[in-house]
Amino acid sequence: MTVLAPENVNLVDPELYATGDPYPVFRWMRDHDPVRRHDATEYPAFWSVTRYDDIRAVYNDARVYSSAQGILLRPQGHGQDPGGGRTLALTDPPRHKALRSLVADWFTTRSVRALEDAMRDAVRQVVARAVELGTCDFVTDVAGRLPLYVICRLMGVPAHEQEMLFALTTQAFGAGEPEARSIAHQEIMAYFVELMYRRMDEPADDLVSALVNGEVDGELLTEEDILLNCDNLLVGGTENVRLAVAGGMRTFLERPADWERLREDRGLMPTAIEEVLRWTSTATHIMRTVTEPVVLRDRVLEAGDRVVLWTPSANRDERHFENPDVFDLTRRPNRHLALGAGEHFCLGAMMTRTEMRILFSELLDSTRSIEQTGPAVPLRSIVVNGLESLPVRITPA
Repeated sequence: MTVLAPENVNLVDPELYATGDPYPVFRWMRDHDPVRRHDATEYPAFWSVTRYDDIRAVYNDARVYSSAQGILLRPQGHGQDPGGGRTLALTDPPRHKALRSLVADWFTTRSVRALEDAMRDAVRQVVARAVELGTCDFVTDVAGRLPLYVICRLMGVPAHEQEMLFALTTQAFGAGEPEARSIAHQEIMAYFVELMYRRMDEPADDLVSALVNGEVDGELLTEEDILLNCDNLLVGGTENVRLAVAGGMRTFLERPADWERLREDRGLMPTAIEEVLRWTSTATHIMRTVTEPVVLRDRVLEAGDRVVLWTPSANRDERHFENPDVFDLTRRPNRHLALGAGEHFCLGAMMTRTEMRILFSELLDSTRSIEQTGPAVPLRSIVVNGLESLPVRITPA
């Protein structure tokens, strides 16, 4: 199949990802223009990077390719990202390492394993609730609940306040009206202001207390920095799992033989999870800003240039993956970039994999069938790749 040059394709048009097909465009760019210049529109000018090796090289050079000025494209009228230089995601070494050390203990192997029984109990409750509903939205009612439960527990959100926070995050990060999303996000931040002050008075063994009482370069974080990092942890701790699990479930619904194969052979679960992560590639793009002149492939990039890394393209790069457009439960090796690489490799990578394993395992154990009852609705976004909704009917075993 011949794919034409994407001269008239707008990579920052959300409709391309909601109703179009960006993969042929990415394939053409990988073959013909792997480091491609895009002129300014409502977004600033940027370079697109689409090959796996180039994207990994950018990730691994935090000195030349900085995160501190933002990691997502923003419309020019929105100004600088307020988290720039202040949050885990938007800092460079050495500050990034210092911030990461404040919260890293909650994401170690020991900490994750200690949560596994609680995760299973939570999933069983989620599945039971979904069965009672008859038909439900898999994205909101199943995939979104476990990661929010886990991050709330780690942040010290009391159990009786978690449902309220779930409702707010569903509205804030959903696809509703911008004003309603903004109001919900303000209410989330107001909640964390209150929780922050509680932890100042009564420290506990949780992430918010660690941010409140931890020091970077011998100084406590400012209140605004604490809140920005709370927001960062909440989004980072929920979105990737929610979107990957929902996208994975849609893939299994389209390939029921793979779901039944996984039911019969749970030894395939580790490779299946990695393939779901590669296949769904939930972060559509990640941005870096060049700090000094550098040559990337045959292009000269200047200080201040923005570089956009297209994760779905890297994870379908035929130079790195055999038959990349085939979903393969047994794929080995599978060194995808769905969880990033380098200094900013996902802090919660082990937590993400564990949540996915438990969620899929419990669904296989406790259900006889999962049937799609209506069309899946994709998100209209250039930031995250996945589904807004997936209506299903879950029949218990």
